[in-house]
Amino acid sequence: MCRNIRTLFNFSPSATDEEIHAASLQYVRKISGYNKPSMANEEVFNQAVNEIAMVSKNLLNTLVTNAEPRNREVEAERARIKAAKRYGTN
Repeated sequence: MCRNIRTLFNFSPSATDEEIHAASLQYVRKISGYNKPSMANEEVFNQAVNEIAMVSKNLLNTLVTNAEPRNREVEAERARIKAAKRYGTN
């Protein structure tokens, strides 16, 4: 899985449309092999991103869980600590 695609489910506050779109864009980039499509493929590339974003939003709105929502700030701090340990930065 692409490292830039983050888990979006069960967070408080919920994932924004921009976050869902960014994840969809990363997914389409990964499977197509294009960072930026050629003009000939731009329309279908963007259509795929929009369709995946729509399906992803529907999925996130439909999933259910009994777990407490995760806090975005706490998760971000955990990621920073993990990265600092991994890369030896402060």
